Amino acid sequence: MQVGVVFPQTEIGSDPAAVRDYAQTAEALGYSHILAFDHVLGANRASRPDFKGPYDHESLFHEPFVLYGYLAGLTKSIGLTTGIIIVSQRQTALVAKQAAAVDVLSGGRLRLGIGIGWNAVEFEALGENFHDRGKRSEEQVEVMRALWTQDLVSFAGKWHKISDAGINPLPVQRPIPILFGGMSDAVMRRIARLGDGWLPQFEGFGPDGASANEDGRRLIARLHDYIREAGRDPAAVDIEGRVKLGERSPESCAAEVRAWSELGATHVTLNTMGAGLTSPDAHMDAIRRFKQALAG
Repeated sequence: MQVGVVFPQTEIGSDPAAVRDYAQTAEALGYSHILAFDHVLGANRASRPDFKGPYDHESLFHEPFVLYGYLAGLTKSIGLTTGIIIVSQRQTALVAKQAAAVDVLSGGRLRLGIGIGWNAVEFEALGENFHDRGKRSEEQVEVMRALWTQDLVSFAGKWHKISDAGINPLPVQRPIPILFGGMSDAVMRRIARLGDGWLPQFEGFGPDGASANEDGRRLIARLHDYIREAGRDPAAVDIEGRVKLGERSPESCAAEVRAWSELGATHVTLNTMGAGLTSPDAHMDAIRRFKQALAG
């Protein structure tokens, strides 16, 4: 099982040196990948009294493709995972082009996690339809894979039209792996038919690493059933769990990693955001202590 870290988007700050140092520290510690969240715009809560989203206009987010283009030249081996790109609020051909560019510049290290999002404010500002985002994302996957694997593409779908055109350069990985975030039954069925992996959004098994084990086991069993119904092998679909540091010790988090392993996860990612860490150095120290706990 591969173990990575969540890039502390909202807490890393805007100093390019801190971004560089974090990525290089994670790589030097032997983590397999960095995972970055995505939001383009934040809403102003003051003008929206009913807004309940976890992020707003005060939440700092580095744009993932730009971030990974930067980190591609500053790292050598660590994987770069988006967790997730809100693909339905973006132009599909442009996402394919940006992802291919990151994959080329990193030497084939990108895994593209995608999802349909929750914030209608972003969809409005980016000129995309919030209400058809789920079904539209399925056609987006088809278009992106075509663009990543063919020199020239002709495509006529419900939402996309490409007339004998292609991107250049093509990515190193043909196609780039696509992972889906989300927990609904519709998302799990989409993963079964189209996905290379799943980014489940539950983050925990409790302090003893066991409390949600049965719930997680049932969800993964359901996904595997859907994959088989789609005529595919469950072993072909990655499952990437997430461990939240919070106020817990690194040793407690390490126990949760073992619980994910028992559930059959292929990847686990440590999230240090929301743990009261007040500087990039504190985040780097946290992933260092977590790595030591895993080794122990």
